[in-house]
Parts: sequence; structure tokens; C-alpha cells
Amino acid sequence: MEFDEVVRRRRMVRGYDPDRPVPPELVDKIVRHGLRAPSAGFSQGWSFLVLTEAADRELFWSSTATGSNGWLDRMRTAPLIIVALSNKSAYIERYAESDKGWADRDESRWPVPYWDIDTGFAALLMHLTAVNEDLASCFIGLPADRTDAFKKAFGVPDQFTPIGALTVGYRGADKRSPSLARGHRPVAEVVHHGRWASRGEV
Repeated sequence: MEFDEVVRRRRMVRGYDPDRPVPPELVDKIVRHGLRAPSAGFSQGWSFLVLTEAADRELFWSSTATGSNGWLDRMRTAPLIIVALSNKSAYIERYAESDKGWADRDESRWPVPYWDIDTGFAALLMHLTAVNEDLASCFIGLPADRTDAFKKAFGVPDQFTPIGALTVGYRGADKRSPSLARGHRPVAEVVHHGRWASRGEV
């Protein structure tokens, strides 16, 4: 599939065919493509928890979800879940090395949390790879008050923070998000060439 077509077809899909597992070779391809993402200082401060077994997927939902609703029930049919986790300490330590020189390990040197941003880049590459393979996918956040329960359930080390999870599978019954009725914001409103200008400003 051409890249333009992948971008055009990209959607957050919340309904999957529960009877069609993702072939192992595609699971491997999706994950490996994610690892091609850029990272500050090539720190690669990320890890990915790949869940394909029914018991593991059920443990994910039981440790993270609260209650039940339509979209969540559809999400539970995904045969593949990939949880993306960032590791701030990998960046702090990498930039304390001699070629970077931030030996004080002062976190305030970081204008934004690149450990989360880079992990998000990797998750996006996985999402786009799924689309390229005619799979459906959706990126979701984990409820803040369920993070500890999730980490305990899966034995995640303290230094790793889940930034979200990808559900992946063959498309099943789905319902378009009502949020899409908002439409895309106009390009002229969000893209600024040369300098930031208010609408109508000369």
C-alpha cells in the first residue's frame, strides 16, 4: 500500500473480528517497525508488552478497565494488545554520558518528556504498520488510577510507565466516534508559515 493511502485510511477502530487472530509474522512485523522510531540520543527508552493469549488480554482489561460500555465492549474483541511503556531513567542516564555531558542528571534540562514522545512515535509506527497490513487498530490511554494495578498484574518494573496501548485486529462491527462530527480543523487555522499570525492579521 502506498504511504499516502496508509495515511488516508488511518482510523481509530474500536471493533474487531474475535475469530481472526493476527498471524504471528504480522505481530512481529508490527513490533519491529515500531522499533525503527527515532529517539533522543538513540536512548530507546521504551518497552512493549505484547498480549496475544486470551488469558493475558482478559487480565489487561480486568486490571485497567472500570465498568462496561459499548465502545469498551467492542475493544475487548481485539486479538492483539500492545502496551507501550516509557523509561525516563534510560534518557537521564544516556544524557549523563560523556558525549552529552548532563552529568548532574537534572530533569529540568528536558523541555518536554522525550521518553514519552519517542515511545509515542514508536506506537504510531506500529499503528500505521497495522493499517498497511489491512488491520484495524486503536490507541487508548490507561486510566491513571489503574496504572499500579496494571503494573502489578504484569510484573512491570517501577521505572516503566505505560503511556497507552494499541488494540489490533481484523476489523469487525464498529461504530464511528461521534467526536468525528467536529471535523478537521482548517489547515490555515493550525499551520503557521514564517510566523504565528492571528486570523485576518496582515
